[in-house]
Amino acid sequence: MRLASAILASLALALGAPAYAQKWPDKPVKLVVPYPPGGNVDTAARIVAPGLQEAFGQPFIVENRAGAGGLIAGEFVAKSAPDGYTLFFTANSPLLHAPIIYNRPAYHWEKDFVAVSMISYTPIVLQVHPSVPAKSLKELLDLAKREPGKLAMATPSAGTTNHLLSELLQSITGAKWLTVHYKGNAPATTDLLAGQVQLNFDQVSVALVYIKQGRLRPLAVTTEKRVSSLPDVPTFEEAGVKGMEAGTFTGIVAPAGTPKEIVTRLQGALAQVLATKTVAERFEGIGAEARPMAPDQFHAYLKREFDKWTPVIQKGNIRAN
Repeated sequence: MRLASAILASLALALGAPAYAQKWPDKPVKLVVPYPPGGNVDTAARIVAPGLQEAFGQPFIVENRAGAGGLIAGEFVAKSAPDGYTLFFTANSPLLHAPIIYNRPAYHWEKDFVAVSMISYTPIVLQVHPSVPAKSLKELLDLAKREPGKLAMATPSAGTTNHLLSELLQSITGAKWLTVHYKGNAPATTDLLAGQVQLNFDQVSVALVYIKQGRLRPLAVTTEKRVSSLPDVPTFEEAGVKGMEAGTFTGIVAPAGTPKEIVTRLQGALAQVLATKTVAERFEGIGAEARPMAPDQFHAYLKREFDKWTPVIQKGNIRAN
């Protein structure tokens, strides 16, 4: 009797899903951000939220749940009802790597979430303090090989894309430097500008102003093609090192089980919002590119990123408390 009732209930829910999805949203939607206000991910969420509100006629509220490298926000969304009202507005590390780095399997990106769309993509630049006697990537690597551990590399925290790129470059080239983790990108940048550390990988959106002022020297960018705002800076492949393509993405995922109709409608609206001139220009203004993707494309991208960086984390024994 109980089994029959359960089957009937499941069938009713399945049959009702399309109608339910057509009514979505009939109340405010949360965009849960895993970082404090003001950073790259939070800014991206606040750029697209007004457009989504206009498209659907309901508020899209940015809710910041910072902590534990993104685990707090990710776990909250993973355990939320799959009804389209609580979404994870995330980036590389909180979605893909935090459960590994913090040794806390609170969720798995593929099992506990469904991909909706990428939102933006920001290239990364390797840069040094002007006191470093290296005018090119080759000269920096030669210096790091001659005097391993002498140079200090700043990261915003363990497991960030900035950190993983540093580990990957050392693994590929055999260069060695000291890694210094900070609690956020602002203090890391402050110490680099002061010459307390000698190099870092940073988002072009943050680095550009200091590069233009001559306070930092760019050596290579992690893109397939040169970055338009840094036309004289070579890609890593042009500078002689392959396999260093990477960037910081922002994107939206929903709890697993979210009706496909809701995912499809949300992705379609995001594509329209990101195609508007004002939104595209706002992303360009922070050194990023508006980059919508269909759910299957975004899922495939996430899998490539996960498969690429997980071995780097494991090989480097990258862990955080």
